[in-house]
Amino acid sequence: MNAAAEAIATNGGDPRTHARRVLITGLSSYWGGRLAKALEAFGEIEAIVGVDSKDPTTELERTEFVKVSNQHSLIQRIVAAARIDTVIDTRLVVDSVAASRREAHENNVIGTMNILAACSGGGSPVRRFIFKSSAHVYGCEQDDPAFFTESMTRTHRPSTSIERDVVEAEASVIDFATKQPNVDVTVLRCANVLGPDVETSFSRMFALPLVPMVLGFDPRCQFLHEDDVVHALEHAAIHRAPGVFNLAADGVLSLSEAIGLLGKRPAPLLPPWGTGAIAGPLRSLGLRIPDEMLNQLRFGRGLDNRRYKASGFEYGYTSRETVTALAEHLRLHPILRGVEQSYTYEGEVERFLRRSRLTRPPEPTEEEKSAAEHEPFGI
Repeated sequence: MNAAAEAIATNGGDPRTHARRVLITGLSSYWGGRLAKALEAFGEIEAIVGVDSKDPTTELERTEFVKVSNQHSLIQRIVAAARIDTVIDTRLVVDSVAASRREAHENNVIGTMNILAACSGGGSPVRRFIFKSSAHVYGCEQDDPAFFTESMTRTHRPSTSIERDVVEAEASVIDFATKQPNVDVTVLRCANVLGPDVETSFSRMFALPLVPMVLGFDPRCQFLHEDDVVHALEHAAIHRAPGVFNLAADGVLSLSEAIGLLGKRPAPLLPPWGTGAIAGPLRSLGLRIPDEMLNQLRFGRGLDNRRYKASGFEYGYTSRETVTALAEHLRLHPILRGVEQSYTYEGEVERFLRRSRLTRPPEPTEEEKSAAEHEPFGI
């Protein structure tokens, strides 16, 4: 796998510096919606198409939504018809709380293979494939290195279903890269993500008044702010960066230090061994600790983030700043809860607003009119 991963970075790919016609898989997911909204601001991107089997959860302006499952023949037709040059796959399920084991496997392994098949072939217009992956590919064990570099592999066989899925999905992407030398392939392995809007097992645990810990363990933690995930995907779309990259903020914290920054209290109530057995009864109390998280609560995990920074990417948050930003959100959330408004996708309304000849752009405000009057030729 190491040799194959290295081969990704040597692919020829397309000499253009940025994507022009983008397909985003998993548009209804948190990451798919946020990425589409972010890419809409780039004028050099001519077209954005989002596909998913569920309706979008983010209000979008110029992203075209196609409701379709992960059937490779249908997606292949969309890729060919829209002349897609860049595919960004955001669908990977990395939290076993978010889906059943069968649903996660179908999405992560079968779905990834179908997406790759839709991008394959000599007549495919795809020249860039970006895959949002996870640090679960490395696992988490007592004898792991302090920091994983991209050339390292996990020290033990996957012990949880999510870890097995991530390893299999990445293997399919790397195999695709070796067989499609004309496509730039970028794999982004994300550390644990926190933020005001994204929901993860760590953010749910940190929202508790007493944060559970494993008795006798205080693992090192490295986090990644949700905004940095979106900017990292943007960076891969706009700049040519083939290869496998770790995504993790600078700095590490002990779990107890992170809990202190959040203004919470640690609760070392999990036994050091047989943690899975005690995790079951905790679910009745509203706390579900996913299997892939249990070893992190013992041993922690660190990622070397220098390689992606060398490509020109800059993080907006350190691990400490990511935790303090979450602390501020948790403090204000009870106050702002009633103000927040959710978005509901209405297909017929969206099609009317985008395509009907009866619609007109909004009239400029008085401020916009007066500003235009002061510009030469009204420009």
